[in-house]
Amino acid sequence: MMRNEYPKPQMQRENWVCLNGEWDFTYDNSRTGIERELYKAEAFDMKINLPFCPQSKLSGIENKDFIYGVWYTRSFTTPEEWQNKGRRTFLHIGACDYYSIVYINGEKVGFHRGGMVSFSFDITAYLTKGENRVTVFAADDERSEETPSGKQAMDYYPVGSMYTRTTGIWQTVWLENTPDAYIKSIKMTPNAKEGELLVEVKTENAEDMTLSCKASFKGEEMAKTEKVIPWDHTAFTLNLKEKHLWDVDKPSLYDIEFTLGEDKVKSYFGLRDIALKNGVTYLNGKPVFQRLILDQGFYPDGVYTAPSDKDLYRDILLAKENGFNGARLHMKVFEERFLYHCDRLGYLVWCEYPGWGLATGDGAVSYRNMASEWFNAVMRDYNHPAIIGWCPLNETGHNVDVEFVRHLYETTKAYDPTRLFIGVSGFHHVEGCYDMLDCHDYNQDPKSFKERYAPLNEGKECEYIHEYLYKQPVREKSSKLCFVSEYGGAAWVTEKDNGDKKDWGYGNAPKTIEEFYERYRLLTDALLDNKGISAFCYTQLYDIELEVNGLYTYDRKPKFDSEVIRKITARKAAVEKD
Repeated sequence: MMRNEYPKPQMQRENWVCLNGEWDFTYDNSRTGIERELYKAEAFDMKINLPFCPQSKLSGIENKDFIYGVWYTRSFTTPEEWQNKGRRTFLHIGACDYYSIVYINGEKVGFHRGGMVSFSFDITAYLTKGENRVTVFAADDERSEETPSGKQAMDYYPVGSMYTRTTGIWQTVWLENTPDAYIKSIKMTPNAKEGELLVEVKTENAEDMTLSCKASFKGEEMAKTEKVIPWDHTAFTLNLKEKHLWDVDKPSLYDIEFTLGEDKVKSYFGLRDIALKNGVTYLNGKPVFQRLILDQGFYPDGVYTAPSDKDLYRDILLAKENGFNGARLHMKVFEERFLYHCDRLGYLVWCEYPGWGLATGDGAVSYRNMASEWFNAVMRDYNHPAIIGWCPLNETGHNVDVEFVRHLYETTKAYDPTRLFIGVSGFHHVEGCYDMLDCHDYNQDPKSFKERYAPLNEGKECEYIHEYLYKQPVREKSSKLCFVSEYGGAAWVTEKDNGDKKDWGYGNAPKTIEEFYERYRLLTDALLDNKGISAFCYTQLYDIELEVNGLYTYDRKPKFDSEVIRKITARKAAVEKD
């Protein structure tokens, strides 16, 4: 079985069963399977290896065509003690793109809309003793303007920056057992300055029960408390005995354990504060230059799904070896274990959403589909200390719904006022709906690139024009620009790989590796030496299919000397100097 590690490190229970592995599978491109009662079938005509999508090699199918409907089924048994009275069993699906219906033993349990975030159903009432059967139907249409598809190709062949599609289940499926009274969710907000942790816990069937909480650091108790649940939730503050800060150089993590009757949940948190002052990001009161790299979360054999947990970990190490301290997790909601490794390694990340493919006009129906899933992603991933900012949209056009962007800003900030926010990365911004004003700039000429941002170094207006959106677009110069969130991106194909005539990168490709190093140095120096710039994001960590502008090939083989890149990337920036 592949990918059998626990999928939710911040909400970990002992009683769980992984359902990854071989399932029966069939297509339903006409979407008539419900009429044909396929949810009652005990087998299908194909096999698939989960959690990999049918477009991937690791699924055992590798069908790259458009797939509009699929069915999965398998039998399972649960441990005998799970069937005791007073216990509940949940089915979790890490992610299934896009619309899902779940059946247990031929009975419909529920449905879910959204291809990025995890969801679950209480299946206790549908189970029988002995063998049971789970069946999942998934429908997807990358060409629909009501379905967010991100970087999934809308043409038959991947082209440019659009890649192989993903349909159906692409993250772990698992069962979990709890007592009737259980912990539903935990929200943890650190206060590094005061050495405190605000904890909010939601529960089910736990009225008048006592919740115990204990925090520790490297095995030593740091704080503990007990609270009576008045109804379905409680909130309290833990005053930590010692402060061990989480930062990029020393990502200290506390362990924390919650006990509610027989329900025990293990988690962790990082003690850190984020602030933005005069366009400069501060982590725990110290300025930090965000040296980010673009990571799109694609894999040659797994497409959206990493072949192993080690692959998730490795990508972060590759970035850090080249001097980067974080990434834009671009146009995809990454799985929770990736964020877990970011937490462990001190790797700052911006979390995004695959908003491409949506109709963006005023009042578009597609926005209703996006809004709920975006907010669910924010709630799911809130506790990760590595997340430094949220960015739901990327490179929208003139006709973007201004009120919708404001809605995303207001709802996200209401739930999480502690992090940075950019409503739309690059291109057309909405006034008042960002903390950091960013731009995308693939100019390959270092001289004009540097000159463009030179006024910011003196606190003056930048000639790089942004378009703010009110009721109508208005052009206005930006002196608040502080984040070049996409730059570089030049193509480089190694002699060994030879390349393909359709391979591409941004601008004119360097002719020699020495020319690449010099261009990378001059472009990066222009940003590091500018007192008005406090963050950049280089495009990108690895090649993806036809896009060959990565520091690594698609299969993560090095294209450049990481030590040369690291020396350029990691040197002290102007905003970090005393």
